[in-house]
Amino acid sequence: MNSLRTCVFPCAGFGTRFFPATKVIPKEMLPLVDKPILQYGIEEARDSGLDKLIVVTSKGKETIFDHFDRTAELERSLRERGKDELLAEVDAVSRMVDLIAVRQKEALGLGHAVLTARDAVGNEPFAVVLPDDVILAEVPALSQMRSVFEDTGRPVVALMEVSEEETSRYGIVAGELVSERRFRVTEMVEKPKENPPSPYAIIGRYILPPDIFPLLEKTQQGAGGEIQLTDAMAELVRQGDFYGYVFEGTRYDAGEKLGYLKATVDYALRHPKLGREFREYLKDAVL
Repeated sequence: MNSLRTCVFPCAGFGTRFFPATKVIPKEMLPLVDKPILQYGIEEARDSGLDKLIVVTSKGKETIFDHFDRTAELERSLRERGKDELLAEVDAVSRMVDLIAVRQKEALGLGHAVLTARDAVGNEPFAVVLPDDVILAEVPALSQMRSVFEDTGRPVVALMEVSEEETSRYGIVAGELVSERRFRVTEMVEKPKENPPSPYAIIGRYILPPDIFPLLEKTQQGAGGEIQLTDAMAELVRQGDFYGYVFEGTRYDAGEKLGYLKATVDYALRHPKLGREFREYLKDAVL
């Protein structure tokens, strides 16, 4: 089993659920308190021991890479004005990671976005993080999943229990809990309209083998007219053990407006500089 060090971030979508704010601004760069949404996913991958980070983008997403690059003029201005604390923050972001850029030329779905990263990934296992799914956890969700992968050497997806009314929005798994949080998957269904096989939904964290790529090449367009990653993973399930992990933490769908607002409130309350004052403001605002 090769070591896990690669993570793919699909960032090529149009962000239509956030229009008009995302007409020209990538949704991944919308601020969640004082960091762009994508940075939370980048930090999760880094803190989970992954150092080869691949961002799948489309036209108009150049600001993603600008954010993690050096900004000589800004740094010089902050230095000259004695803004040492701000300079340290800017410098920390630019030194955080080196990103590999891959362009998805057609909007054909998540499965196609992952397939686009094939050459950059190479013949090794890799993680996929959907930046829209922001997970607030004491131990990074990807790190929790990594423990299962290193124990089994098999694919792992993040799971969350959802209501029956919500199952049509997710990929849903069937199988059995083999420990408190580890789930052995026997079936996957993408966005079932009725009779979901379980209440466990796949959330935007995956650890996959390179074997997924030839399966994605054969995958036909599925739900929504897109090449679904879940359809290719369902074939992996038929080929051998496949696990889910019911992660510890709180997940926010920061790609839609209500989820984004919820995440903003909860992250702001935990912010070391803003949390106390913001909490007092909320108390006054809701009374």
